[in-house]
Amino acid sequence: MKFVEITPDEFQDFAAKSPYKSFMQTTEIATLREKNGWTPYFLAATDNNTIKAATLLLAKPTFLGKSTFIAPGGPLLDFEDIKLATFFLANLKKYVKTHNGYVLNISPYYELKARDRNGAMLEGGFNFENSLKVLKFLNFREISHPSQPKYMFAFDIDNRTPEELMANFKSNTRNHIKKAEKMGVKIRELQKSELNILKQITESTSKRRNFTDQPLSYYEQMYDLFCPQNNAKFLVAEAVLEGDKHPTPLSAAMFLLYGDEAVYLFSGSDEKYMRDYNAQYLIQWHMIEYAASHHFKRYNFYGISGLPKDGELDGIYEFKKGFASGESGHVLEYIGTYETPISQPFFTLHHLLSKLKH
Repeated sequence: MKFVEITPDEFQDFAAKSPYKSFMQTTEIATLREKNGWTPYFLAATDNNTIKAATLLLAKPTFLGKSTFIAPGGPLLDFEDIKLATFFLANLKKYVKTHNGYVLNISPYYELKARDRNGAMLEGGFNFENSLKVLKFLNFREISHPSQPKYMFAFDIDNRTPEELMANFKSNTRNHIKKAEKMGVKIRELQKSELNILKQITESTSKRRNFTDQPLSYYEQMYDLFCPQNNAKFLVAEAVLEGDKHPTPLSAAMFLLYGDEAVYLFSGSDEKYMRDYNAQYLIQWHMIEYAASHHFKRYNFYGISGLPKDGELDGIYEFKKGFASGESGHVLEYIGTYETPISQPFFTLHHLLSKLKH
């Protein structure tokens, strides 16, 4: 087996066929990151000239001339294949060391345990905890507050029609959708020149909900990279309010379409109209209809804060769960985000200075 650099096209071909693929491991994301100061590398483990594992690796100078290396959504490999995982990760660490890195961060799009819609372990479902042994052996440590969610919520479309999917929504979710339609809410796609509509709504929502919003340039770059291939949707829900002539934006959202899944990535809603118009429900229903009619296998609502504690759900989890009342709904538990020091002195010093700074 060999550890080699590959071309972006070779990587993209492998990633498209990988069961562990993610929009985060694409040449489009490599381009996005490169525009923002990162250097992309495409690396693989090959056997008889056949790629067995690969990753998009990104580097950025961050500390005393040393670089941080990250593999967002990667590497793309079967962690249950202990020999392959050990070979690839050990060589990845060596590569980072020879390229002046002091820390390596990975966040594989690799499910750890099979769970139902309530977060409970599925009887007879998969459990890949054995894969964690490789990470521990190679001195990877899980990060407690990662940028990529460890837990997500999704449901399987399973070739069902939009009507069949709606039948599995909770009754109050269906009622909210019908109310939005009755109130005259309409959904349309935003053009690039209109992305400020999304930005204004997500910015106000981020302040209200205390999360970090993306700059307008991010949405514009994502639009340029993914929309030409129809791999992203930027939607707005609007209604003509009483006394107005023109529609008012009520809710807006960004979705990515990659591989077999449609991913709900960012959204926001105008708080003044949420209760009366329920536009946030209709915008999801519009995208679910699209995903089903275009034969996607899974609709991924993306991050939730974690597994329910004592049966209690936060509002975001409750909202997402309302679209999957049957067995098709799942909490997705991923392997997590891990880091390993490449240069221990630099790693220790950086962590010490970060603690003092905060």
